[in-house]
Amino acid sequence: MTPLRTLAASTPLTLLTVAALVAVLVAVAVKGFALTIFGALALYFVLWWTFLFAILPLGNAAEADPQRLVPGQDPGAPAAPRLREKALLTTLLAGAAFMAAILIFPLARL
Repeated sequence: MTPLRTLAASTPLTLLTVAALVAVLVAVAVKGFALTIFGALALYFVLWWTFLFAILPLGNAAEADPQRLVPGQDPGAPAAPRLREKALLTTLLAGAAFMAAILIFPLARL
């Protein structure tokens, strides 16, 4: 089992991991790069949502077994969306982009 799947095994563990990673990234931005807490959170929030919408469609396959479709379900809905894994992957990629942004751009006092 991969570390990503291990951390995505339960919702509380996934949320705790995401919160811890965000807290570390924001602390680094505030202490090391003179961003305000609000500015760091706002920048990370925008990056996180942008990456989420890019990552959501990856690896999705519609339900192939017609017996498993529930009445009213969209036939194109993913059979296994793996949202917790995608939330963790989004957090990691947005964290990398966040660090690159604060390293490259002069964002002090943002």
